[in-house]
Amino acid sequence: MKKILHFDDDAIIAMDKRYRANFINSVTGYKSANLIGTISKDDHENLAIFSSITHIGSNPAMLGFIMRPTTVPRHTYTNIKETRSFTVNHINTEIVLPSHQTAAAYEENVSEFVATGLETEYLNNWRAPFAKQAHIKIACEYVNEYKIEENGTILMIGAVKGVTLPDNCLQEDGWIDLETSMGVAINGLDAYASPKIIDRFSYAKPDKLPTSIKK
Repeated sequence: MKKILHFDDDAIIAMDKRYRANFINSVTGYKSANLIGTISKDDHENLAIFSSITHIGSNPAMLGFIMRPTTVPRHTYTNIKETRSFTVNHINTEIVLPSHQTAAAYEENVSEFVATGLETEYLNNWRAPFAKQAHIKIACEYVNEYKIEENGTILMIGAVKGVTLPDNCLQEDGWIDLETSMGVAINGLDAYASPKIIDRFSYAKPDKLPTSIKK
């Protein structure tokens, strides 16, 4: 029989800082794996990995992500506030290592694109750069931000202004097959996984069990 572990809040607080970061960052499950591309008002390009990007709404189309406290320079945050534009680029199995490397603390005048070997791409006259090797790319415009008082982080809200993706990923009903696009997920702070679709189900209704709609 497997041994079941339990940690109360006192035990969590008592953990070593790095141990606790790994523990809490992985306990909530798999997260999205994306690169946010920005450019400064002086045309310095920036690329940074984020695992907190999430759907906010589809009408209007918006997404959000968590920015760490701005007590130290945050180039992504500054660039978004200056230009009001950014891009979200799905990480795929072919670019996991250079994507992870974008988390390094490079100086403001150093482009993570250049430092990691990821290529810039400018599409549809959008101000911010995309990662060329990403298969799914989203152009976003800054909408608003909300400071989370409890820990000083910031919820950034962006409007989806454009999406670029391979045609074989898009299904007839609008669903995007991320397995086909070779998309990856993040487990904790530093582990990457290649998810496999188990099934898709029909719309859930109180009086009818869902049926499989996977093709």
